[in-house]
Amino acid sequence: MVDEALIKEVKEKLDAGAAATDISFALKMYELFKQVAEENEDLKEELEDMDITVQMIVTDVDSKAWMKAHDGILEYGEGETDNPSFTFSANKEVALGLLFGEVDATSAYMAGDITVEGNLQDAMAFQEIIELAIEAFEDLTD
Repeated sequence: MVDEALIKEVKEKLDAGAAATDISFALKMYELFKQVAEENEDLKEELEDMDITVQMIVTDVDSKAWMKAHDGILEYGEGETDNPSFTFSANKEVALGLLFGEVDATSAYMAGDITVEGNLQDAMAFQEIIELAIEAFEDLTD
């Protein structure tokens, strides 16, 4: 079950606009996405056949984290991961905007605000997972 206190905290931060300025809040979002993926059948189904690991680098605050989608689940952690499917780099504003569904990944990539090294198809598939997780979170808060 998705932690009600976590849902409330994320919703309050997003409503206040504070999340877009707080890089440490990204790990709360990863935890939320993980819990949502455990409960939401559509998201779980999308994750079922995936094996994608993303290394995320926030360039202007020297922050690194990773997220892995595999076997119907999401996992995450701080720091570096071995053999990512792709590495995504952006500044804090763009990275958090993507994470909170406020920035379109394709537009940001085309504008040069994001760099992707590795499998671009996996990057696009992973962005779809983030979008599904955001939708599922929004359903929980309606």
